[in-house]
Amino acid sequence: MAGLLGDERDVALVAVGSFGRDDRAPHSDLDIVLVHRGRSDIASVANRVWYPIWDRGLSLDHSVRTVKEALAVAGDDLKAALGLLDGRHIAGDRRLAAELIDRSLDHWKSRARRRLPELRDAVLARQERFGDIASLLEPEIKEGKGGLRDVHALQAAARGTPVLDDVVADVVAPYRELLAIRGAAHVRAGRNVDRLLLQDQDVLADDLGVADADALMRAVSTAAGAIAYLGDDGWQRVDRWLADKRGRAIVRDRPLASGVVLRQGEVVITGDLDAGTALSAAAVAARSGHQLARSTLARLDERMRPPPEPWPRTLLQALIGLLGAGDAAIPVIASLDHYGLMERMIPEWGAVRHKPQRNAYHRFTVDRHLLEAVARAVDLTRDVARPDLLLLGALLHDIGKGFPGDHTEAGIAVIDRIGARLGLPAADIAVLEALIRHHLLLPEVATRRDLGDPATIERVAEAVGDVETLELLAALTEADSLATGSAAWSEWKAGLVDDLVRRTTARLDPGRRGQGATAGEQLPPLGALAHGRADGLHVLEPGRLLLLTRDQPGVLSSVAGVLALHGLEVLAAQAGPAEDGRAVDVIDVVSAFGQTPDWARVTTDLEEALSGRLVLERKLADRARTYTSRYRTRSAARPAEPRVLWHLDASDRSTVIEVRAADGVAVLHRITRALADEGLDVRSARVATLGHEVVDSFYVADGDGRKVTDPERLRSIEGAVLTALRTG
Repeated sequence: MAGLLGDERDVALVAVGSFGRDDRAPHSDLDIVLVHRGRSDIASVANRVWYPIWDRGLSLDHSVRTVKEALAVAGDDLKAALGLLDGRHIAGDRRLAAELIDRSLDHWKSRARRRLPELRDAVLARQERFGDIASLLEPEIKEGKGGLRDVHALQAAARGTPVLDDVVADVVAPYRELLAIRGAAHVRAGRNVDRLLLQDQDVLADDLGVADADALMRAVSTAAGAIAYLGDDGWQRVDRWLADKRGRAIVRDRPLASGVVLRQGEVVITGDLDAGTALSAAAVAARSGHQLARSTLARLDERMRPPPEPWPRTLLQALIGLLGAGDAAIPVIASLDHYGLMERMIPEWGAVRHKPQRNAYHRFTVDRHLLEAVARAVDLTRDVARPDLLLLGALLHDIGKGFPGDHTEAGIAVIDRIGARLGLPAADIAVLEALIRHHLLLPEVATRRDLGDPATIERVAEAVGDVETLELLAALTEADSLATGSAAWSEWKAGLVDDLVRRTTARLDPGRRGQGATAGEQLPPLGALAHGRADGLHVLEPGRLLLLTRDQPGVLSSVAGVLALHGLEVLAAQAGPAEDGRAVDVIDVVSAFGQTPDWARVTTDLEEALSGRLVLERKLADRARTYTSRYRTRSAARPAEPRVLWHLDASDRSTVIEVRAADGVAVLHRITRALADEGLDVRSARVATLGHEVVDSFYVADGDGRKVTDPERLRSIEGAVLTALRTG
């Protein structure tokens, strides 16, 4: 660049932004200002510099300004002002470059009271858009909370206020960690990329010499968590400094609890630095909407010893009080965790701290997922007899993910130790063990089994044991699902779980909640639904269809195919005969595009499909090609091979086949077509989409209505289903 500029007078090249800081990633833009003293021929000078850079294929963010023009732009444009704060002379007139850099800094300092609130608001908006890096599966390490931009903002704020010097010093190490990872990501991708996709994490870990992708993402989470914590603390300091600059009086200490006060907007411990006071202070901080003072946390880090075992009752109550603060507890617990205090109180917490969950179904790291589950459980505490056990169950239900083996079994193995340490009685520990053992039971049964089959309800009742545990499991199921991600909970799934809970409650305690029937179960038997209705498709209510037709093989397959043609996804289906011998199907559907379908066209296509006049396979193939982008497996997920699982003990009347496969157009049609080709009648179905994967369960019988158990016959059915999925 110096050679391109040559010996031009009254002109300087100034690097700004990441180029000015000299921490630019391999494929970041070159941020340059060509500053001049009013030269009339500056356009030709600029072209002489810019075009060779563009010819090299480099991305250039450039401007041409006088010092006065640059300051005027910076006065109106926050991004421009921030870039100039990192100015660095590249070539040309050094005195001119120094004038621009010095005056930009003076300009920023003199307007700090106005610019810092603007900068803080921009930081919050960006964090809201990109999310919290420390807790996300596929974080954006530049723009997200705890990312590189947060550090740049703190560095800029420190140039306008004297209260951030130690904060800026402390973010250097985690900042360099993220810079190194970002640089490796650029090299691997060969372009400017700042989001760490799941599919790239293994090779990126190898490039960086890290043990594996989990270790890499744990390092990302740890570094980003540190930056996020320091950023929150720093901006609180800035806010207090701004308030003081406006002449507000400093408020005296306000007592909040024994040995705990509110001092200048922060919660400070003035008493004993033990675990009990730490949890009490954390609980009042969360309830009052404040943070623990960094000085207090640092003192706790130095002096707090692990609590006595078993915990005294007051200490356990303080933990429950903290968890009961819900969403407000999450940043407070994060601040304790930043100093390792959570692990000091619950050693097993260290196993899940910053631990990634490398699948598209989850959106958070394990530790953040557990805290989110607690926050969601708070809203359900009035629905259970033991809200304390609900909150503890939410906090610990996935603690086994930090240990080798199946996470449920691993969690059960450590809960006795944790419960005894917390001072819980044996009966409460047994309930927590049941919550961990069965925390996936209700959604799995509700979405994959026939709830009308008495054997289904009997097995759930036997596993749960009593109504109180069932209520806790129901609340934990909802909290866990809401904390997992958007694909994990819906009105449909909530209705199924509620139906299962009501039926199981009726089995465990018939007098407690009537007969346990939900509104949806008020439907009369299938045969009665057919009475007085003509053949064809009937809309019973939004999302629920009734099909009446002559009994013939493959009805459900044809229905599923036609519905797929019209963008309708099948959630559940039940099939059976009417008294007059016709086939009756009740099907729950949802529009994939949120639009009301043209039922007349759906009915016409269905009639033609059932009569053989509509060539479904060709139509579905065309639709699959058209909508490939919509149904393509997410970048975060790795398409898994389809699997068939048999549950021969799940029903006394039917053979239960569970199919797991990548989501796509007409998957249900292909499965049920294969079942029909094998001579099987589908009595009922439960269809669930879990992120990128479908988990479909079918209750089937042979042509004579008998349960299929012959191993060779089962292998033939399994082969047919897998072939249909792989070749469809």
